Amino acid sequence: MKTERRSYICESHLQKTIVERYVALFALLFLFLLSSCNKNKKEEISTYPIVKSNFENSLVIDGVVEPVRFSTIVCPNNVDAVITYLIEEGTYVNEGDILCILDDNNLKTNYENLLIELETAKAELNKIKADLEMQYSLLDAQVENNNVDTEIAQLDSLQLNFATSTQKRIKELELEKAIIEKNKFQNKLISLEIINQSEIRKMELNIQRLSNRTSSAKKILDGLTIRSPRKGLAIVSNSWLTGDKLKVGDNVWEEMPLITIPEVAEMKVKMMAGEVEFRQISERDSVRFNFDAMPGSTAYGSITKKLPVGQPYKRDSKVKYFEIEASIDSTTQVPEPGVTANCKIFIQHVRDTIVVPQITIYEEDSLKVVFVKKKNKFEMRPIKTGLTSSKLAIVTEGLSIGEEIAFIKPPLSMVSGNTK
Repeated sequence: MKTERRSYICESHLQKTIVERYVALFALLFLFLLSSCNKNKKEEISTYPIVKSNFENSLVIDGVVEPVRFSTIVCPNNVDAVITYLIEEGTYVNEGDILCILDDNNLKTNYENLLIELETAKAELNKIKADLEMQYSLLDAQVENNNVDTEIAQLDSLQLNFATSTQKRIKELELEKAIIEKNKFQNKLISLEIINQSEIRKMELNIQRLSNRTSSAKKILDGLTIRSPRKGLAIVSNSWLTGDKLKVGDNVWEEMPLITIPEVAEMKVKMMAGEVEFRQISERDSVRFNFDAMPGSTAYGSITKKLPVGQPYKRDSKVKYFEIEASIDSTTQVPEPGVTANCKIFIQHVRDTIVVPQITIYEEDSLKVVFVKKKNKFEMRPIKTGLTSSKLAIVTEGLSIGEEIAFIKPPLSMVSGNTK
């Protein structure tokens, strides 16, 4: 029994050993197969099919929508005032609506003083006219008395035929005196008329001058209530003192912009580009716009202006930005002023040509080459390129439609040769 038991144990141990060896063999075989699969996967290289497409070299810059034309309402001339009323930013106004009310104490005082001066001048003129009328009346009375004395003297001259020579001479002298007095009064009337007309004319000219000054002062005061010249969107200007939007209580003076009303029928986009981007962009380059506030809305235009003078990014910064303007020529919906725009500028564009990614092109012995797939191998082939961008290049020679090129450089074991 012991012998049979020992024989059974030995047989079981042998079977276990055989099973363990088979398990190990299968594990080795699995690892070999797995390694082979991984090696095949590593040898799989993605390719790019050669087809004709459009080459596009573009830049993307942010911009802001602005009106092409707009009306700027400025502070009137000869005004140094304080804002007492200002329309709210972005309010749509009609022609004649009040935009802003200013208060200038100096102008008010000047206008009130002119009114007083004008009333005083008018009163003075009335007084002078009254005095002149009184002088005329007195002189007229004297002329009438002289006429009476002259007539009496002439009547007395009839009695000279019966008078002595002395009496006759006295009467003749009295008549001559009356005639002299008459001429004197007549000359005085003429002189008074000339003097009076001159004095009145002088006063009237002074009143006219004061009236004009008063009217001008009143017009300036009325101009402190500023109204919209037409309908549109009111945009409050920035203060020359603070750089912030104007508000009630701020000081303003002549020619300072107060309100801008854009013409919303025609808009443009202003962009600020870095020096490298600025050099690449040319006038008349096409632009496609997308607007943050108008999802799904697209517009098209072109570059219309490049300002050659750069502006520092910030004070004492050597980095400069250059202003660029673009027109909005076609759009489904006209954007409002101040809306931000994503601007795609097409620097170069070629239709129906062979375009490949830059990452598929390599340098070999000062030549540009690509690796063309030939069954399970790759052929290193020289090419010539045309226009290029940071991502794409036009291939002018070396490739044909329908071929495939490697995205990454194949290992030497997979390169069959090269064609030159």
